[in-house]
Amino acid sequence: MSGPRIAHATLKGPSVVKELLIGITLGLAAGGIWKMHHWNEQRKVRTFYDLLEKGEISVIAEEE
Repeated sequence: MSGPRIAHATLKGPSVVKELLIGITLGLAAGGIWKMHHWNEQRKVRTFYDLLEKGEISVIAEEE
């Protein structure tokens, strides 16, 4: 006489397709964040050099 059978989740191996899709998604998300950071830094540098060229700012300390 055997006891009642309980349904257990069977452990399967990793799904290659699922892991590839997760990896691609995470890679694209990280790449997008990196590009946004890079564009922001480029904008800051471009603004600095534009202001420097217009003479609104200077990199030489004024003597008093």
